[in-house]
Amino acid sequence: MDLEFTAAIFEWRGPAPYWWIALPEHGRDVVEAEDASYGWGAVPVRARIGATEWETSLLPRDGGYVLPVKKAVRAAERIGDGATVTVGVSVVPRGGRAANGTGRAV
Repeated sequence: MDLEFTAAIFEWRGPAPYWWIALPEHGRDVVEAEDASYGWGAVPVRARIGATEWETSLLPRDGGYVLPVKKAVRAAERIGDGATVTVGVSVVPRGGRAANGTGRAV
């Protein structure tokens, strides 16, 4: 993983009722150095918490980025509201593939 940090998970009822982890300030520099952003500033990543790894996209928020943590990940790792977790994140450009990794490259 290119970036590893510890942070609290929080609920944000923004565009979707999801749970999120804010990247630390130094994480923004790591992410932006990859220059892999697509639509609305989203950045495709591979994330890991504990033994669970998944692909998703970081979303811009308040000058930084937040990582969405879906219910399946929270359940598998037994993560509750406000829990502090260690997260690994790698930027993984998808070469034109859909955000979930399916479909042909453009």
